[in-house]
Amino acid sequence: MASADLRLMQAAINLSVRGRGLATPNPNVGCVIVKDGHVIGRGWTQPGGRPHAEAMALTQAGDAARGSTAYATLEPCAHESERGPMCADLLIAAGVAQVVIAAGDPDPRTNGAGVAKLRAAGIAVTEGVLAHEARAAMAGYVNQREKGRPFITLKFATSLDGCIALANGESQWITGPEARAHGHLERAQSDLILVGGNTLRTDAPRLDVRLAGLEGRSPCRAVLTRGAVPEGWVALATPQDVNALDAHYLLIEGGAGAAAAFLRDDLVDRLLLYRAPVLIGGGRPALGDIGLGQLVDAHDRWRLASSRRLGKDVLETYYRIRG
Repeated sequence: MASADLRLMQAAINLSVRGRGLATPNPNVGCVIVKDGHVIGRGWTQPGGRPHAEAMALTQAGDAARGSTAYATLEPCAHESERGPMCADLLIAAGVAQVVIAAGDPDPRTNGAGVAKLRAAGIAVTEGVLAHEARAAMAGYVNQREKGRPFITLKFATSLDGCIALANGESQWITGPEARAHGHLERAQSDLILVGGNTLRTDAPRLDVRLAGLEGRSPCRAVLTRGAVPEGWVALATPQDVNALDAHYLLIEGGAGAAAAFLRDDLVDRLLLYRAPVLIGGGRPALGDIGLGQLVDAHDRWRLASSRRLGKDVLETYYRIRG
């Protein structure tokens, strides 16, 4: 595989992340169009799912797209939609000579049909370039198609001894400004954010994005409770209710009961552990009972993907080991 193909597909994957949390109900796809060694078009799925990444990139490329190569992180769509044209048809009409695809589309309406349509039109198609990376970048869409639920991230901000607050409930602030800013960036890349009923009643959290320029990317708010919820909030009686949500990325921010409930039902795909260099002792724990019957069951469930410093704090990212 040519190094240029890897480099350009990685660029398309990087673009796809711009649509994370905004593109729902469509996947957050990225597309780069190249001709004679120069990028002539770039695109990513726009808010609400339209225009698609390919359409945006082709519009930017214009007539220069004829004879070009398009790099798309997902198989171009090939099914009828009232919301816009098929991307496979757009690529054919533009006269693109080659399409390089990262991942196949798990949507049965397109799965394989997009590639077949391109090849039938005489377009050379290469598949599977950085497929794992592309699927990871649009994990919310993949989860919805393959598991019927959002990609779920559980966030903790704790002391070294695993506390999220003093015994009296004081929690502002355990982590520093850099860690909190990163947490707001995670909010901006989610389309739904959830807390437990007790956290809602006790803290009345805003759960918005407070980063300059990203305030408009605040996610919808949800609460795990069987009680009444504020107007505009989504109520989940049980963690399994996520199966009915039309969301791709769910971020859980607290508290200990809600976190434990989702872990107990094995619904968490990613953990974000922001750890501050402080000891509290006797404070409120980050997590309640998650239903482990014996210690051996706690092992080999989580994979450390990265560790980084954020000011004085450390962020560790873990992924659930499945299969």
